[in-house]
Amino acid sequence: MFSAMAKGPTVSEPTYFILAALLDGPLHGHGIIKRTLALSDNRVKLPVGTLYGALDRLAAGGLIAVDREEVVDGRPRRYFVITDEGRGVVSAEALRMAQAATVVISRIPRPGATFS
Repeated sequence: MFSAMAKGPTVSEPTYFILAALLDGPLHGHGIIKRTLALSDNRVKLPVGTLYGALDRLAAGGLIAVDREEVVDGRPRRYFVITDEGRGVVSAEALRMAQAATVVISRIPRPGATFS
């Protein structure tokens, strides 16, 4: 049963939440950090260097793209968007995790349950 659910590559938790953060629309780096924290209940904390390395890899892989660049207070700011391919990857990963959770949750004994 496990091998049937493990089809396709999985993504790391930070990558999953970066892609999920972009589902609602374009964000710049700091916006992605804040949205990732919110979506993960403050579990996924992305240092700036880690974030931009991940964004570069995701862009090179075609999962995200630069939407626009602007200068704010003399500093460049790049906004990123999720691509259709990125949307497919995060959707497939969400489904894979939901199916895996269902398998485990269905086997957790309920309070007062007896085993035969």
